[in-house]
Amino acid sequence: MKQYLLSIYQPSDSPPPPPEMLDPIMRRIHELQTDMKDAGVLMFTGGLHPPSTATVVRATPAEMLITDGPFIEGKEHLGGFLIIQVADLDQALAWAKKLAAIVLTLSIEVRPFQNVGA
Repeated sequence: MKQYLLSIYQPSDSPPPPPEMLDPIMRRIHELQTDMKDAGVLMFTGGLHPPSTATVVRATPAEMLITDGPFIEGKEHLGGFLIIQVADLDQALAWAKKLAAIVLTLSIEVRPFQNVGA
C-alpha cells in the first residue's frame, strides 16, 4: 500500500464562503472522511488556519531566522489536507475526485509519499 497526500488549495485573495454555503460543504467533507475511514484508507486529515498565522523558521550559517507570515505570497494557499493509504495512484485519484466534487472550484493536488524508512 502507498500513502498519498491530498492537498486542498484555496484562493488567497477571497474570504471564506458564508456559513450557509460553507456548512453543507463541511458536512459533505465529513461524510467523505467517514467513508474513507470505513474503507480503511484515511490515515490523517487536517484543516489549516490562514497563511497569515504561519511562522517561518529558516537556518543560515550565521543565525536562526524566524519570521511571521507565509514563506511565499501566492494566489492560492494550502487550506487543508488528507493522507490516505491505497494500492495505487488510480485509487488515490478516485478519492481525490470525490473530494473535488465536494469543494468544486478548489484544486486538489495528489502526491505520493516517498518510501523513506519503509
